[in-house]
Amino acid sequence: MPYDWTCPPSDQNGELHVWPHQSLTPEGYVGFLGATAALISLPLLPVLGSTLFWGLIPFLALAIFGMKYALDRHRRQSQVIEVLRLGPELAELIRTDAAGGEQTWRCNRHWAQVVLHRDHGPVPHYVTLRGAGREVEIGAFLSEPERKALYDDLRIALRQRVEGAD
Repeated sequence: MPYDWTCPPSDQNGELHVWPHQSLTPEGYVGFLGATAALISLPLLPVLGSTLFWGLIPFLALAIFGMKYALDRHRRQSQVIEVLRLGPELAELIRTDAAGGEQTWRCNRHWAQVVLHRDHGPVPHYVTLRGAGREVEIGAFLSEPERKALYDDLRIALRQRVEGAD
């Protein structure tokens, strides 16, 4: 799952980190670019040593560097992290985007609610946190099964605190 409780929610101070799924590991990145370069180079073997060879090289190099640029840009834009801190009295969500900008939501933990919008959100099973007069999304970049699991985890974490306070 592309989220993890760094402090279990049963503790007084639970902390949840949520990030977009990265399917391409650094090793996979290198392997993909290497395989692409090798496969693009295969058609060059019959024209090796001719002027056609030198005419094709810039276009093939451009294709490889274009692929590298696209992969790098996607990875940079996917560097989003959402941190939900559940303290004894406060629930705080901090979303940091790829450019380093932060958005913050704070609410009294007792009044914080997790809401699952099955069909009426921008994506199916859209998860939001509600409290302090605002409703904010959490984990919108996750897949549908991951959002369902996140909803269940958040519901349990917030309910444990409320039940433990009585």
